[in-house]
Amino acid sequence: MTTEEKIDQSETRAFKVVFPETTNHHNTMFGGRILMMMTETAFMTATRFSRKDFVLVSSGKIDFTKPIPAGTLVELVGRVARIGNTSIEVRVEVYLEKMNEEFREKVVGGTFTLVAIDQNSKPVPVC
Repeated sequence: MTTEEKIDQSETRAFKVVFPETTNHHNTMFGGRILMMMTETAFMTATRFSRKDFVLVSSGKIDFTKPIPAGTLVELVGRVARIGNTSIEVRVEVYLEKMNEEFREKVVGGTFTLVAIDQNSKPVPVC
């Protein structure tokens, strides 16, 4: 399998409903909750790409372009953006969907760098 085929096959999509317990006093989703979900999606994407254990080492700039209201759906899409020797960078984009309308819009995006590790928590090659 080529690297591009592995990247395509490891693309990860996760859906969540924005329930009231995940929102702030503005009735929009907590930013911290979105960051947690994006980190999980990045981890799943990296794992699906190389089938190794990973730890998060950094996140790049996260752009929140629009609020995410309660009562909507979010789709998180993770895709491998760069492969290093022991690290992998995953781009995660978050899309807002209205439940009762044909509406989909990108509302958050960011990058996450993870390092592959062995059972002793030492870095190992990604591929």
